[in-house]
Amino acid sequence: MTSTRKIINDPVFGFLNIPDGVIYHVLQHPYLQRLSRIRQLGLSFFVYPGAMHTRLLHSLGAMHLMQEAINVLSQKGIGVSNAEAQAAMLAILLHDVGHGPFSHVMEHTLVDGITHEEISLMMMQQIKKDMLHDQLPTYAEALDLAIKIFKDEYPKHFLHQLISSQLDVDRLDYLCRDSFFCGVTEGSVASARILKMINVVDNHLVVEAKGIYSVEKFLVARRLMYWQVYLHHTSVAAEQLLIKILQRAKQLARKGEELFCSPALHYFLYQNITAEVMQTQDAALYWYTMLDDSDLLSAIKVWSTLQDTTLRELCLAFTNRRLFKGERINDALSNEQRLGLIKRYMEQFNISEQDAEFFFVEHVSTSNTYSENGESIGIFFKDGSVRDIAEASDMLNMETLTYKPQKRYLFRWE
Repeated sequence: MTSTRKIINDPVFGFLNIPDGVIYHVLQHPYLQRLSRIRQLGLSFFVYPGAMHTRLLHSLGAMHLMQEAINVLSQKGIGVSNAEAQAAMLAILLHDVGHGPFSHVMEHTLVDGITHEEISLMMMQQIKKDMLHDQLPTYAEALDLAIKIFKDEYPKHFLHQLISSQLDVDRLDYLCRDSFFCGVTEGSVASARILKMINVVDNHLVVEAKGIYSVEKFLVARRLMYWQVYLHHTSVAAEQLLIKILQRAKQLARKGEELFCSPALHYFLYQNITAEVMQTQDAALYWYTMLDDSDLLSAIKVWSTLQDTTLRELCLAFTNRRLFKGERINDALSNEQRLGLIKRYMEQFNISEQDAEFFFVEHVSTSNTYSENGESIGIFFKDGSVRDIAEASDMLNMETLTYKPQKRYLFRWE
């Protein structure tokens, strides 16, 4: 039998091994291949032109780090079977499969009341059904174990922590990868060093005390990346503009106007897709899996020629990078200020009061480096004790780590 083992040349971590069998089979699934048509950083390319890498590349990198982590744990005597290692790699490979076009924009506009994590789980279940349909029961069993680990329903809790925690391989990959493609050196973290220092105590993932400085740098890098990249005001302005475009398109669709769009985008524009619909109707999941960045980009390019002034001007602004101007404000807009903006755009575009509200938006950006309510990052000392990073660090404390700065913006048409 010809081996299907593949090696992928990754610009961040070098050569990535794709094992033969179920992992390679899942990688070939259309749901995974769809991620090659979805940018990892959504609209950050408006600020960092190099930020064109995909969610598929991130998923492959995270899977590579998972393999590295399991190898380290195995060398330290932590029992991880081949089946568990394979399932953990599958789980992280699929952790982002439910993402829609341009990151979280779908969750705010076209799909109501369901997160991409929930959709990821639905897609995993469908891939499992496809394997059973293709008479691959052993592959289906492997994916079933992966789903249990993903949902934290497997006894070895530390495997779930490698996928989702305050120090997981997902975050290690996206910080390294996003900083690389954006050219933002402040986000670079010592992922190899951190993985070499991980261990397991009482079924929980910990970091040996020798790695505490690398963990401190990881937390600082994460905060810097949020404000310098993920929540950069220009990226947020572009996202708010895209949300306004989709809201306007959906409003016109409800009025019965026929807009140019792909069949997948048409499904979500012309129907009210709730969490219940996504979870109970096969058509909803099917059309969701057919959506990627190109559906929105092609529609926006065509919508920029429409007669509807509001949608046309918003789409032209997006296509030609005339984004909303962001202005830091201390307090929410007063009623007088809102009416002033509405009047301005009514006169500028000769549009109604309702339509004028599409040309500005208030938004609060916030992030936190470390969640006090989440599972702590445990630092493992030679005497056998485990202490929270906030307690063990001489540089960081809980107040610093859990501080959630907020920035209030007014984004408006200039």
